[in-house]
Amino acid sequence: MEQDLLTLLRRVDTPTVCNAIEVVQGKRGFQGFTQGTMVASAPTEPAMVGYAVTAQIAGVAPPSEPATIIRARRMAYYKAMFDGPKPSVAVIEDVDYPNCVAAYWGEVNSTIHKAFGMSGALTNGVVRDLGDLPPGFPILAGSIGPSHGFAHIRSLGQVVSVMGLSIAQGDLIHADRHGAIIIPPDVVPLLGAAIGKLQATEKVVLDPARRGFADFESFEAVWAAFEASRT
Repeated sequence: MEQDLLTLLRRVDTPTVCNAIEVVQGKRGFQGFTQGTMVASAPTEPAMVGYAVTAQIAGVAPPSEPATIIRARRMAYYKAMFDGPKPSVAVIEDVDYPNCVAAYWGEVNSTIHKAFGMSGALTNGVVRDLGDLPPGFPILAGSIGPSHGFAHIRSLGQVVSVMGLSIAQGDLIHADRHGAIIIPPDVVPLLGAAIGKLQATEKVVLDPARRGFADFESFEAVWAAFEASRT
């Protein structure tokens, strides 16, 4: 991904990117987004952007495998996160959903992943330590909770499901307090221009609306110009 596009994507919110994808595709109906309300650990920070490095965890019950296997899998997980192409986002499915109790994301794990150079984390699971998470590593989670439960890695690198969205290893993720989306590869070369077009189009109606309308006819004229600019 070109640095200019990455900088732009970090500056705009996820709804803007979601709309811009539809601008590129020339139609409504883009479906590559999470569903339901999620918890944003840092709602005022810039969006997280990066290629998905996927894994599954569980934590309601302790693992049944030997401790040596569990530890080896955890180290393989950390190596995968460390080696993932940058920018990268940790995308973790808690297979206990919707009954997740294990806060895999807290101060320690978040600080480690930030040190690996990752952009943030997306999960249907639990986050904690909200006052102690490192800046510059936003987490978008399914819930908040106090306990780490029996959190352990179940698998690495497979397609995961997070809040209704299926995400494969290497998918390009954009996420903020509104949710997460997958940016289709064929859209990427045209996305910067589409964002610019979208912002210019919205100004057609936003600027007059912020100044106020003298009468309804003034609004109708502005709305007609707005609709024409979208074609």
